Formats: sequence, C-alpha cells, structure tokens
Amino acid sequence: MNYEYPFTITPDGDGFLVQFVDIEEAFTCGDSIEESIFNAEEVLTAMLECRMEDGKPIPEPSQGDWKYKVAPSAAVQSALLVRKAREDKTLAELARAMGTSWPAVQKLEDPKHYPSLRQLEKAVNSLGKRLVLSITD
Repeated sequence: MNYEYPFTITPDGDGFLVQFVDIEEAFTCGDSIEESIFNAEEVLTAMLECRMEDGKPIPEPSQGDWKYKVAPSAAVQSALLVRKAREDKTLAELARAMGTSWPAVQKLEDPKHYPSLRQLEKAVNSLGKRLVLSITD
C-alpha cells in the first residue's frame, strides 16, 4: 500500500498555502515551495496520528497524476499498514497468531511506537501476507 497523499500548493500573500485533497482538516503554509512541502509532511503525519488516536477512518490516498504528494512518517505508515493488513481480524486473534500479548500487538498500530522490522514481518506473516520495503524518489 502506498500512503502518499496528494496536495495542492497555491500562492497566498507572501507565501504558499498547502491543502490536502483527501484530508480536509490537513492544511499548512510555507514561505517557499520547499518549506511548504516539508510542512506538508509534518501536518499529514500529525493529522493521521490524530485520526488513528480518535478511531476515525483513514481515507485512501487519491490516485492520479498529482504534482505534489507526500507520505507521513515511517511510524505512521507502519501503523497504517498493520491496521490495513489486519482487516477484520481482532487484535486478540493477531496476538494469538503471533504468539504474543494483546498489548504488544496493539503497539504495532500505535504511531507513537516504533516496531522493528522483525516485529512487522512477524505480524504480516501471521496474517498470511508479506512485508515488502520500498524506497522512492
């Protein structure tokens, strides 16, 4: 799953306004395009963390040829990936499949905890899936 969310940048006074396509409460600004893109990643990470903490749905990123896209932090991406891979299984079912405790599995979906690659791989393998890492420009 690719969690790059598209956003627009529009001139606004002496700076630039950033607005996300899929998360309307996520917006920021910057004095330059570069600063606006940097700020976009920070606000996206914060908004997705808030949605996860509040139990709100996380929208899928819009597809298409967008000029600007950014992904949230690696911690948020990993939490979203585990949540998505788990689908309709409960945390208790995943804990049993992994041979670990419910709180340990719950931490995998908490963006404030940083699971190891070994933990992520064990979780997704327990769900019948594979962990594939990717680096993009």
